Amino acid sequence: MPKNFSKLALSKEMIANLNTLNYKEMTPVQEESLPHILERADVMAQAKTGSGKTAAFGIGLLHHLDVSQSKVQAAVICPTRELSEQVANELRRLARFTNNIKILTLVGGDAVYPQKLALEKGVHIIVGTPGRIMDTITKGHLDITDIKTLVLDEADRMLDMGFHDDIAAIIKFTPKHRQTLLFSATYEDETKKLSKKFQLQPEFIHITSDADENSITQKFYNVHEDDKVEFIDGLMAENELESCIIFCNMKLTCDEVAQELHYRGYDVASLHADLDQKERNEVLTMFSNKSLNILVATDVASRGLDIKELPAVFNYDISHQAEIYVHRIGRTGRMGQTGRAYTFVGAKEAKFVEAIAKYTEQKVILEHQPKLNANKKFTRTAPMKTLKILAGKKDKLRPGDFVGALAGEVGIKGDKIGNISVIDRFSYIAIEKNLMDKIDLKDDRLKVKKKKYRYIKL
Repeated sequence: MPKNFSKLALSKEMIANLNTLNYKEMTPVQEESLPHILERADVMAQAKTGSGKTAAFGIGLLHHLDVSQSKVQAAVICPTRELSEQVANELRRLARFTNNIKILTLVGGDAVYPQKLALEKGVHIIVGTPGRIMDTITKGHLDITDIKTLVLDEADRMLDMGFHDDIAAIIKFTPKHRQTLLFSATYEDETKKLSKKFQLQPEFIHITSDADENSITQKFYNVHEDDKVEFIDGLMAENELESCIIFCNMKLTCDEVAQELHYRGYDVASLHADLDQKERNEVLTMFSNKSLNILVATDVASRGLDIKELPAVFNYDISHQAEIYVHRIGRTGRMGQTGRAYTFVGAKEAKFVEAIAKYTEQKVILEHQPKLNANKKFTRTAPMKTLKILAGKKDKLRPGDFVGALAGEVGIKGDKIGNISVIDRFSYIAIEKNLMDKIDLKDDRLKVKKKKYRYIKL
């Protein structure tokens, strides 16, 4: 199989765009599955989140797209809103090689009417959760009778969440002769049944997780409840960790841990079910663009998280389910990178360690809390801050517009600006922290493309 994307039968424009995205060499799942996907074969791929599977199916479905046909030609079904949005954003990046590819996210919590209008104007690819996709079909707003490619992303999680009937109902509206791509972290009986029912002689791709597991250094420590935050602080300094996610079992614990770490100088936020969707999206955006360096989250809130370059994960509370433990630590050590996973174990929690060892088929050593260098100097603050602009895609604004505005209005050059996220009504711009004070404009308004928009420093 070819390792370089340029060896595949892709357009020159697609290859050029992949190069700009620094997609030089294929990951194992891309290398094994893309040749089959490009040949329109059904594929059942077992690979975890962070293995590069979104690009694998994304490149394939974009390759087969006929932009001149203003109808839905591909559908990606995901278990959660967060994952749907991440997949849609990645597809938009991959689609930059050509103009006018319309990608629409269909998830609960978003207003129905704008989605209906977008579908009436013409959409090529939909990405969404089973419930909202099915609801949009039954309302008569969505027609998927002409789709060429159907993707079931994280199929095992969708089945665990009870979406089998919705998936089956959606598939009834698709053509009999279509390409079906099924991606799953596990290959258990229910997933096999789903593949057998909806795929035609699929190519089975199994990406061994040995390399991924070996890329994560896992440590289990006996730690008293009162010492956990100080120990996290010590491990962050000792290993010079730039960022991390801390998992807690309860919402209240998340808030308490976040507050204690804030007192210690970290840029930190908690993420749990008490936050509304807008607040969750804002927290995730700030963590992704390095305006926050610690995220304290519950498992429910962390579903679908896809954070690149995460050096460490802390299990402040050990998970009572081994499968959830594996899901948590899978946030780090992704895409060939190394990562660390630290798990704190209470006096009566050894049984959960044993369950994890049995489930992962790995030897687990429970260690005593080591002494750390208390005097080691360490920068606890995040390198960026976020500027929120009260305008976005609906105002026909793009990332480049803000780069030009900041250079012209306040003299902040493009190399001092980090990630820019533009959504429908808002835009989030990461700026080097020490330069945020330079932004002090009249009425807190930034002039972009001859019009002034209000901003907020987050």
